[in-house]
Amino acid sequence: MRAFVSGAAGFIGSSLVDHLLDLGHEVVGVDAFTAYYERARKEANLTRARAHDSFTLHERDLRTDAVDDILEGVDVVFHQAGQPGVRLSWSDGFAEYDSCNVLATQRLLEATRRVDDRGDSAIRRFVFASSSSLYGNAPSYPTTETDLPKPHSPYAVTKLAAEHLCGLYASNWGIPTVALRYFTVYGPRQRPDMAIQRLLHAALTGTPFPRFGDGSQIRDFTFVGDVVRANLAAATVPALEPGQVFNIAGGGSIAMAALIDLVAELVGHVVPIDPLEERAGDVQRTGGSIERAAQALGWRPEVSIRAGVAAQLDWVRAGEGR
Repeated sequence: MRAFVSGAAGFIGSSLVDHLLDLGHEVVGVDAFTAYYERARKEANLTRARAHDSFTLHERDLRTDAVDDILEGVDVVFHQAGQPGVRLSWSDGFAEYDSCNVLATQRLLEATRRVDDRGDSAIRRFVFASSSSLYGNAPSYPTTETDLPKPHSPYAVTKLAAEHLCGLYASNWGIPTVALRYFTVYGPRQRPDMAIQRLLHAALTGTPFPRFGDGSQIRDFTFVGDVVRANLAAATVPALEPGQVFNIAGGGSIAMAALIDLVAELVGHVVPIDPLEERAGDVQRTGGSIERAAQALGWRPEVSIRAGVAAQLDWVRAGEGR
């Protein structure tokens, strides 16, 4: 397989790149190295890949730069690039989210269509990294793919719009898209702004962990290795109708207070807490049904929250996540 991975230097993208290379595939990576967090972390994510003969990295911005040339000969597109996070998507920040998540996706879909129309490539699958955030505060759990999306933040609005674009290009142009709705991905290489990474850093340094809300918020955490496997399944399962959507969830939800207790148990001492007000756009609960992914993709999560957090803790302790 010749794979195209956008956001190749990011948390999930780089993990996917390494797995593809380990399986013997050729990988074309693209990343714009946006300023959401420091470039040094992203460069560190690419250390293994850069040493591999089957990896090529192109520093390009999907919002402005052409990628038709590097899509030629590609079998599968893994679109992992995007602007993450809820807090910065409000107010003047929305323009960045709109361009990174909606415009960039539309331009990549157009490039895929042009390459296919020229006959320069036969792209078998376009796998899009969507988000569980589009469900918002759902009326019941676990949420299913047929539940009505009700975004609770501007970030979620842009992810839903990008997902709809994938469906439109599937129905109008036959682009073989599949959208994976990730539920709070964690594990080694997690972004520094994400809750588990901040929690582990607080536990190891003794600095207070900024807990937004009262700790009752529930999240369905999904280990990055399970997310990588889901991408591979979505890319390779035969006879998948274009435009499909799947929840990719960890299979077990946990309250923030219980997560803090788990980390305290793993490190052997209480984690100091800095209690703060809830943030606008944060939902009270997430939790997804994975039955559709199990049936159509043959995928189920394999890593428990305890095992996954322990693996991320080992990574932070090794100095790679500081």
